Amino acid sequence: MPTLQDILNLENYINGAYYNEGNGKNLAVYDKYENTLIGEVPFVSEAQMEEAIASSVDGFNIIRKWSAGKRSEYLMKLKEAFESKKEAFAELIACEAGKPLSYAKGEVDRCIVTLETAVREAIRFSGEMVPLDYNNGEGKTAFTKRFPIGPIAAISPFNFPLNLALHKIAPALAAGCSITLKPAPQSPLTALAFAKLVDEVGYPAGVVNVLVADIPEAEKMVRDDRFKFFSFTGSPQVGWYLKTICGKKKVALELGGNAAVIVDDSANLKEAAKLTAIGAFLYAGQICISTQRILVVDSVFDEFKSLLTSEINAVAAGNPMELKNSVGPIIDKTHLNRIDDWVKEAVEKGAEVLAGGKILDEEHNIYAPTLLTNTGKGMKVCDMEVFGPVATIEKAKSFEDAIAQTNDSVFGLQAGVFTNRVDHMKYAHKELEVGGVMINNIPGFRIDSMPYGGVKDSGLGREGIKYTMEEITEPRLMVY
Repeated sequence: MPTLQDILNLENYINGAYYNEGNGKNLAVYDKYENTLIGEVPFVSEAQMEEAIASSVDGFNIIRKWSAGKRSEYLMKLKEAFESKKEAFAELIACEAGKPLSYAKGEVDRCIVTLETAVREAIRFSGEMVPLDYNNGEGKTAFTKRFPIGPIAAISPFNFPLNLALHKIAPALAAGCSITLKPAPQSPLTALAFAKLVDEVGYPAGVVNVLVADIPEAEKMVRDDRFKFFSFTGSPQVGWYLKTICGKKKVALELGGNAAVIVDDSANLKEAAKLTAIGAFLYAGQICISTQRILVVDSVFDEFKSLLTSEINAVAAGNPMELKNSVGPIIDKTHLNRIDDWVKEAVEKGAEVLAGGKILDEEHNIYAPTLLTNTGKGMKVCDMEVFGPVATIEKAKSFEDAIAQTNDSVFGLQAGVFTNRVDHMKYAHKELEVGGVMINNIPGFRIDSMPYGGVKDSGLGREGIKYTMEEITEPRLMVY
């Protein structure tokens, strides 16, 4: 069985070749719990970034001519190659991203589904017939066919180092686009390991480039007009800035949020408490749809608070390689201290700690699963994205009030609504200012084929294989 060392790739993959030298600086990647060095990867030089961009144009001019059947066939080969090494990939994800091993295995399984979905979408993705047979269009037939937009530039985040990279790579390959990916500096090794599979399967040079880049070279990639689409997943601050420099190319941004859960008096409170604890603290809350704000109608607030606190006290934190633990390390010391500072700020302003509220293990960057109440606007734990194992719980006067409080945010990615009232489900769907409403589930629910994305500062555009393919293709009309 392949091991982590068997798949490890410490070289940039550009134009079908591996580069073990770059601009003279290296990126050191560490095990996030043990803080031991996994390996170092060179930052690409400006000349290497230029080669990547030029080769992406050449690669596009090859893959855009492939039949849908050939694109699907190669994706199947890629899926099979990955599946044969899935245990090694799970171990690598757990090490470099600090993700609990059970959750890393779950990410790997999702990667397989993402690739399988791309295999199918490659051969069924299509345009539409356009009704013109009336007035001046009588006797005419019209239809659209979708054509790949061109080379794609992409930046992926640390928290799902492979599946969120594949949400950019897989639809590109299915649609007939080339792609150049810069993975997050905290966890680039999984994407670089996947590049080896791309090479082994036999994709033409330049169709996929995966590289580690410092800010000047990354900005060169974003600015370059030879890329026709830019896909970014990460922080709002970085995402909106990159949008301002990317020129005329189309853009998709997935920028996270401070997702809310709403609980009304018709909900199954035990089930809601169990799921909410999972949704708030899995992977130490380092998920853009992690539950951060919990709003409970007044009549069941005390009961739900007690149930939720009990569930939180049962959450296990520690070494991510131990399957019992769902809370592992914060990605780095800077964010560990930031989370601690935000909680302290909330307490100083009057918040009450119901659980956690402290660093559990400073050596290994473990923060305690934390629940706060008596919070409000003006506190960072309410207004901003904590991206850590911290949630707040507050009363709502009514279901409508809970909806209004949820919408009182600069973010709008997904929301969870626990209710057994059909009128509340309809009202939530109509009034919530988010990209997705999860009924009797947490906002962290995601199936890789569904349209996924947000509004307001949570970004623009949608992921999900078919929906990304719509973003990266253009409909061309034919009338005869």
